[in-house]
Amino acid sequence: MVTVHGLHKRFGPLHVLKDVDLTVAAGEVVVVVGPSGSGKSTLCRCLNRLEVASAGRIEIDGEPLPAEGRQLARLRADVGMVFQSFNLFGHRTILDNITLGPVKVRRIGRAEARKQAMALLDRVGIADKADRYPAQLSGGQQQRAAIARALAMRPKVLLFDEPTSALDPEMVNEVLDVMVSLAAEGMTMIVVTHEMGFARRAADRVVFMDDGRIVETAPPDEFFAAPRTERARDFLSKILQH
Repeated sequence: MVTVHGLHKRFGPLHVLKDVDLTVAAGEVVVVVGPSGSGKSTLCRCLNRLEVASAGRIEIDGEPLPAEGRQLARLRADVGMVFQSFNLFGHRTILDNITLGPVKVRRIGRAEARKQAMALLDRVGIADKADRYPAQLSGGQQQRAAIARALAMRPKVLLFDEPTSALDPEMVNEVLDVMVSLAAEGMTMIVVTHEMGFARRAADRVVFMDDGRIVETAPPDEFFAAPRTERARDFLSKILQH
């Protein structure tokens, strides 16, 4: 579903991604972990061209990532993204936030879009908040609305860029529970996160990044029990000791 080959990304003199190769199969859940500044979020943002790669090749479902225009808009409809900071439209209700993409991009009728949106809001547990505005919801509820909005486009792949890092601790699990259920249903997901419990529970594969490179990739049981590289061992010892 996703193929990344020889990906580089530079911001001026800063070389953020260095020769990254990654393949994600349809229905696979890949969790990307690593220290801050290792390139995780940049990799995620390159996959739907929110950041333009400096070199390398990205394919989604066998198609090269388009540079711009209508083809790029179509690709973005197929590659949903859930951001750290929710990115909901503050001046629109939750229901309007979710129906906007299907109506404008997928050309779905308004009544059908509303019906699908209500089903998705029910699925993420906030159907009673459909007529509220984002500011009237808790952070966890806003993030669940953002997940429903991404799902409304019926994407082939869902990207999550640290979806729980802006949330209060008690709200984290309500978002992770939705993500675990999506993983169980076979959604192709690439998740950048610091939530190691989610990686253990839901990942098919853990990808460990450091200094712009993929250093190690392994099933979660293997990665957490016996990381192969010194850098991964050091990282895990720091985050799992508390």
